[in-house]
Amino acid sequence: MLTDFLRAQRSTLEMKCSGLDTELSRRSVKPSTLSLLGLVRHLADVERRWFRCVLAGQDAPHLFSSATRPDEDFDGAVPDRRVVAEAWEAWRGEVAFADAFTAAAPDLNLEGHDAWRGRVSLRWVLIHMIEEYARHNGHADLLRERIDGAIGL
Repeated sequence: MLTDFLRAQRSTLEMKCSGLDTELSRRSVKPSTLSLLGLVRHLADVERRWFRCVLAGQDAPHLFSSATRPDEDFDGAVPDRRVVAEAWEAWRGEVAFADAFTAAAPDLNLEGHDAWRGRVSLRWVLIHMIEEYARHNGHADLLRERIDGAIGL
């Protein structure tokens, strides 16, 4: 059930971005740097952090942000087809890793260590990811409507 809910939230993000190319980089309201492309980049990093780093214990640096540039996932979301393609490729790769990792896990009690929260279970991470996507999909609703008036996607 958790993986199905997460899959639905991920699909919603894709649907909110469908049919757009470099328009994905449009900002909603100045001075905000929030954009659909920024959300895709941000969520690629979020997927990577929780599944690769925290649960799988890999030493995998962020893809689009860093300690010195924590907002680069949004700031670097520029109207360039290469940047758009790179973001989708990274996001899809991290989702594929997360799905494979989750499918191979012995159970939802598998734990990893998070520097902020201490020990977290796969169950906790899946619930957190559903919440993370749901929150950002709300942003995506507003961003998409601002770009081309599309609602209810």
